[in-house]
Amino acid sequence: MRADKINLTLGNERIYEDAAFYLNEKDRVGIVGVNGAGKTTLFKVILGEIPLDSGTISFERKRRIGYLEQEMHGIDLECNVLDYLLKARPIEELRKKQVSFYEKLTQCTLEQTKKYMKELGKIEDLLEYYDCYHAENILFEFIEKMKIDPSLLDKKVKELSGGQKSKLAFLHLLYSNPEVLLLDEPTNHLDASTKEFITEYLKNYKGMLLVISHDVPFLNAIVDQILYVDKTTHKINVYKGNYDDFMRRREMQKIEKERQIKKQEEEEQKLRKVVLKYSNSSGKRKRMAESKEKALKKLEKNRIEREITYKTVQLNIKPERDGSKIPLKVNNIYFGYNEVDIIKNLSFLIQNKERFLIIGENGVGKSTLLKLLVGENKPREGNIWYGSKTDIAYYAQEQESLDPEKTILENVDMKGYSEKELRTILGNFLFFKEEVFKKVGVLSPGEKARVALAKIILKKANLLLLDEPTNHLDVETQRIIGENFKNYEGTIIMVSHNPAFVESVGVNRMLFLPKGKIMNYSKELVIEMKEKNK
Repeated sequence: MRADKINLTLGNERIYEDAAFYLNEKDRVGIVGVNGAGKTTLFKVILGEIPLDSGTISFERKRRIGYLEQEMHGIDLECNVLDYLLKARPIEELRKKQVSFYEKLTQCTLEQTKKYMKELGKIEDLLEYYDCYHAENILFEFIEKMKIDPSLLDKKVKELSGGQKSKLAFLHLLYSNPEVLLLDEPTNHLDASTKEFITEYLKNYKGMLLVISHDVPFLNAIVDQILYVDKTTHKINVYKGNYDDFMRRREMQKIEKERQIKKQEEEEQKLRKVVLKYSNSSGKRKRMAESKEKALKKLEKNRIEREITYKTVQLNIKPERDGSKIPLKVNNIYFGYNEVDIIKNLSFLIQNKERFLIIGENGVGKSTLLKLLVGENKPREGNIWYGSKTDIAYYAQEQESLDPEKTILENVDMKGYSEKELRTILGNFLFFKEEVFKKVGVLSPGEKARVALAKIILKKANLLLLDEPTNHLDVETQRIIGENFKNYEGTIIMVSHNPAFVESVGVNRMLFLPKGKIMNYSKELVIEMKEKNK
């Protein structure tokens, strides 16, 4: 893939300026850069969804591209899961076309025969590409390796959990057999065993891989190059090695750049002194001042600019009042869908200021349990008891609490806050000035996550229910919220597949689903339990 002098401006914002890069056909590339640098935009350009102002991005030959978006768009939620997967290789449709052309060949002119034979050749090439005779076996091998319960295949897509939908989208993509993979935050929602399979698969993937991810261990495991989209210069640079190698190189470059800038500033200061001292002189001194002035203009023209330090999220989460000694009790609850219980006879109680982690594979009921605790669903049997001073705030995995048709400001509007106070909080989450009037529906997943976090802050609750709160957030924001939740003076119950975040929050105990077993937290025990569950 070659990008040659690409330029793009969206609205009033410059994205790329004479940017260029080259990738080989089997490169595994991590794409990094600050929020808004143009990482996802680059995928949209490659796919032809966003036209460049000038320049080109091209492959040496036509390639079949597979794209995994951050959010699942365009999927028929009423579709049967198996039917959705089979559509990734349109073999049945191709065979129908093949039969149609064979029928046409029995009653056509010589000229039409040539045309139909050419079309038949294309269809047969595609059937061979999709390995039509072994395709079904390939699909079921994927299903087994990704530990997708066969009972899910007859369900509708809408009946799946967020993690199961993510698995499904990934399986659909891999089964489609693309020659180039574009993956945007692919590990969001994935449980440990699925992530392990995906990691190993991508390590051995024979085509070109481009992946945007804030999951540093994942990037380190699979990529051999980093493509850095620079928001300051609007250029794109490629670095050999994994993410850690890139960060070391970048740090060395920053040190060297700062040295050059200081040297340049010292030279500029010397030149200015000479120009100021002798600009009104005559003879040799005047000529020297003129010479130094030319050198100064040349230096200013070629000045090395410092990189912009972008603002980071500011978080200070405080409960309005102390919570109850026992904020919440769960007593022998049962809950399920379509008369099948996924939560059975579950009981536990939470202590004030506890950090409680819910773990388990995709689809075992983690998000369902949080919805029960917040009152969105009611248990079929048993009950959930809340302390008299328990105030709950809930962060939904798929940001269901946000209204896409309302603005950012309207989404966070709460009783007891003035518009000025709301806008101050939104500013802490990097939404400034007129940006607060954007509709949530047009925001990126990362921006939506920041709006949802702002709502959590504004509620001043003493019990937080958090469902995958780090999905879509950059590494620095993950670090900031981890530190804040660790120092939070309330209680946290959370679901997370992010080991570094779990460690930073300081979890005390964990509930392992579907067994309902409660244990004191340890990183080693999490790994052991997951291994036993494989």
